[in-house]
Amino acid sequence: MKEKSKKTVNNSKDDLRSALIKKALGYDYKEVVEEYVSGEEGEVKLAKKKVTKKNVPPDITAIKLLLENQPNVSSMTDEQLELEKERLLNLLKNNGKEK
Repeated sequence: MKEKSKKTVNNSKDDLRSALIKKALGYDYKEVVEEYVSGEEGEVKLAKKKVTKKNVPPDITAIKLLLENQPNVSSMTDEQLELEKERLLNLLKNNGKEK
């Protein structure tokens, strides 16, 4: 039972970190607005559908929080620094989606 709750906590942390990275980098989303009208026989029909692409810009507070929680690079070995560099480059390539 404890192992399952640990996995849930780790998944929640991963989800929160992914959401924070998404907020820090900014993202696009689509907003859908639909208008319906009732027909002659009482049936409901779609009259208008408007899809708008919107952008959420990068959030400075999220960036600051991510930077504050980065590992202390001054105490890392050259090998650890190289691994961290690769991780960050992959993170940028994947637009913030860690694997």
